[in-house]
Amino acid sequence: MEQQIGFCTAADDVNVAYATLGGGPPVVYVAGWPGNLQKEWETDFAREFLTSIAQGVRLIRYDMRGSGLSDHDVSDFSPEALQLDIDAVVDHLELNQFALLSLGFVAGPLAISYAAANPERVTALIVSSGYLRGSDLAPPKRARAIIEYIRTAGFPYNITHVTEGTEEQYRGTARILEDAASYEVQAQVGEQMMRADVSDAAASIRTPALVIHGRQDTVVPFSLGRRLASTIPGAKFVPHEDNSATPWRNVDLIGDEMRAFIGVETSQIASATGDVQTILFTDVEGSTALTDRLGDAKSRDLLREHERIVREALKEHGGSEVKTMGDGFMASFSSATKALDCAIALQQSFAARNESAEEPIRVRIGLNAGEPIAEDDPGGRGDLFGTAVNVAARIAAKADAGEILVADVVRQLVAGKEFLFNDRGEAELRGFEDPVRVYEVRWQEKSGP
Repeated sequence: MEQQIGFCTAADDVNVAYATLGGGPPVVYVAGWPGNLQKEWETDFAREFLTSIAQGVRLIRYDMRGSGLSDHDVSDFSPEALQLDIDAVVDHLELNQFALLSLGFVAGPLAISYAAANPERVTALIVSSGYLRGSDLAPPKRARAIIEYIRTAGFPYNITHVTEGTEEQYRGTARILEDAASYEVQAQVGEQMMRADVSDAAASIRTPALVIHGRQDTVVPFSLGRRLASTIPGAKFVPHEDNSATPWRNVDLIGDEMRAFIGVETSQIASATGDVQTILFTDVEGSTALTDRLGDAKSRDLLREHERIVREALKEHGGSEVKTMGDGFMASFSSATKALDCAIALQQSFAARNESAEEPIRVRIGLNAGEPIAEDDPGGRGDLFGTAVNVAARIAAKADAGEILVADVVRQLVAGKEFLFNDRGEAELRGFEDPVRVYEVRWQEKSGP
């Protein structure tokens, strides 16, 4: 999946850069802060986040005026001017109807105002980390201090904890913001955020609306999201326990809720090409020795038990069985978090069974993420091929019984999700020239849901 960048012109002659990604119902990702389409795509964690959100939809992003690849020689950052950016993109792409996605900062008021003014075009409004009045975000003195800080030093990501996560995410966010716009432009956008008041617009919305908000939000208090949801007539409210100011921490929740809300079926996601998927392999340790020792009938009974447990876990965690190889499974997931939850559930199930079983079933599990190639096998059944699949299989082969090993890309995709890992270093994988960094999942100690 690759983004396609284009340009259009707003009604006030400002050139606006936009990018499209994926295929399906159009979803316009409203710019909440100065950004840079190209730098975001070149940053691993941001690209993975965007690719995940874009599964099953046509995700349309743009650089707001004054930032990124859009015109920088701009002085008007009023809400009316910023909404011209949205108009320019949707008119250029000839979108008669589309959903609006807002993931924080000034995007909330912009999306709410736009939806209220364009009920015939906006089919759904999805708002995360939203609010009605900017004056509720901080007392006047603190708000002025934040704006002055931005004007002299740029966005205070180190103060608001917006980059909670890995060091790579922290540094990547800093690079994107530095390349996005001048500090003065960022300060002017911050001023619009603090001045916003969309109370009347929110109350007039007749478009179906979904409001998502985290109880640990460090920028927009949870109470403001709840108030927004109660103001928009008929809005669906989805609270969660994390920090919605860092949307990549909640990519699975946001993506799943958004797709369900706009009516994207799981089959539409599975049939899309180029999607990032997490591949999981299981393998029963010593299956050949089991057959030699127990005989065909008894060993087959054990393998059927393995198949039952795996299929139940796949069903519970949204995994798709690709194929079974007698003593192992290959499965795919649209979410790395769900894939890891499934792997942990599997090891927990086998461990619980083995405590009282006469014959234990010991399983090794390996995971990798990437863009596999979907094809029919010679028998006409759907299958996945390519490097992402081969690496997952080789990692599973490196695991010991009762272990879950993952490639580094999987660990990065679930950063901040409270999974625990041990660094196993770089592993030489058969058939691959370059080593792959592998991590062991400490599944007995996972400290979150």
